[in-house]
Amino acid sequence: MNPTVRPTVAQPLSPHLQIYRWTWTMAMSVFHRITGTALYGGTFLVAVWLVALASGPRAYDTVAWFFGSLIGRAILFAYTWVLMHHMLGGIRHFIWDAGYGFDRDRRLGLARATLIGSVTLTVVIWAIALLVR
Repeated sequence: MNPTVRPTVAQPLSPHLQIYRWTWTMAMSVFHRITGTALYGGTFLVAVWLVALASGPRAYDTVAWFFGSLIGRAILFAYTWVLMHHMLGGIRHFIWDAGYGFDRDRRLGLARATLIGSVTLTVVIWAIALLVR
């Protein structure tokens, strides 16, 4: 038998997205990656605000007007959610890194808590900010 010729054997196909059922844990993993990327945009907004603050009243007034507008507030609200979601996702991963929460119920609970907690924290932060204002 020639050593360079391999016999033909039926090999299993690699699993693909059509095979897997969409789960909470998968969704939160995807959202964690998306929110991590979105934090770059939010950091840019913070940098714009700081540069405007250092540039004087006219530049700051322009940026303050934008962030005070309806679209600016919507962007800031979304950024708050992104920050909260990514933070809670990081805590979830920290719990896993410590070796806890791998059973089915805890995985599902942590994934749901990440989404519910991020929405709740965002609403609470904005409610407090609007009340204190």
